[in-house]
Amino acid sequence: MKKETPQQLRKRAGTIIALLKKKYPDATTRLFHHSPMELLVATILSAQCTDDRVNIVTDTLFKKYKTPQDYANVPQDVLEAEVRSTGFFRNKAKNIRAAAAKIISDFDGKVPATMAELLTLPGVARKTANCVLGNAYKIAEGITVDTHVARLSIRLGFTDKKKPDAVGIEQDLMAIVPREDWIHVSHLLIYHGRATCTARKPDCAGCVLNKLCPSAFRVDA
Repeated sequence: MKKETPQQLRKRAGTIIALLKKKYPDATTRLFHHSPMELLVATILSAQCTDDRVNIVTDTLFKKYKTPQDYANVPQDVLEAEVRSTGFFRNKAKNIRAAAAKIISDFDGKVPATMAELLTLPGVARKTANCVLGNAYKIAEGITVDTHVARLSIRLGFTDKKKPDAVGIEQDLMAIVPREDWIHVSHLLIYHGRATCTARKPDCAGCVLNKLCPSAFRVDA
């Protein structure tokens, strides 16, 4: 594909987003939660873990722990055992407990609702902060970049960054996606990445974006 101007790229991105909205009208976060604290915990647990597994773990966890104080008070070894199946359970349990303690000491027991404040919490980087801001508070401060979003952004030619550079990919997406779509676009890309544009064998023939995608029918893209 010929190199696009920024205007052309924004226009193509808008067309792609519109098509994905039609295909996935109910796209939203798959992490079960009823409060900002629950979403924070679920998002920390989701690192290198499937949402389905996280939801299985939190189904029990959220019945036992309701507040930041509950998480701050639980012994490390107990929480480790409860989140073990999500992987990296020692660090995840440590970060959840430490984040809860900081929420209590610095934010009056309420999960903060700004990017700057969320980034001061242990275990929270921009991905987690964007997820909490967008889905718990409906604040569009940035775009959540997980493995699906990164993969599709690269394949769709939205970025020339590589997968480990989540911040760079996010900045490129923010430059071409209208702010009103910042929260929703990650859900759309995640749904499409699971259903069609999978990591190993994307279904390009059945993809609604194949005429707009520079990587269409290139499995190794």
